[in-house]
Amino acid sequence: MSYPADYKYTKEHEWISVDGAKGLVGITDYAQNSLGDIVFVDLPKVGDKVEAGKIFGSVESVKAVSDLYSPVTGTVTEVNETLKDAPEKINADANATWMLKVDVSDAAELNGLLSAADYEKFVSEETGH
Repeated sequence: MSYPADYKYTKEHEWISVDGAKGLVGITDYAQNSLGDIVFVDLPKVGDKVEAGKIFGSVESVKAVSDLYSPVTGTVTEVNETLKDAPEKINADANATWMLKVDVSDAAELNGLLSAADYEKFVSEETGH
């Protein structure tokens, strides 16, 4: 699996792509692959606050329901509405399918996230592959 080098990653398998103080948040290819066919996504509303390391929603697959953890603290500015009717887009291309757009409150939080190489190493240690 490849992980975009310009993204930052959490150990809970979320990614964030940041442009200035704006962030796009999604789940990693590893996460969608582990979950299997995603059938439902529960996301916050525009204007909601998210907090680094705290749950902001969930994804439901045919196998399980999994919590989503925010990589940063901020305010939700947009939610990917297409996922309500087509959550399988995440399975098709997890790296390109964002869930939330967030105004990042504290850019320093990004320093605590994993680089693509570190995330790949973390996944291989977690899975033993």
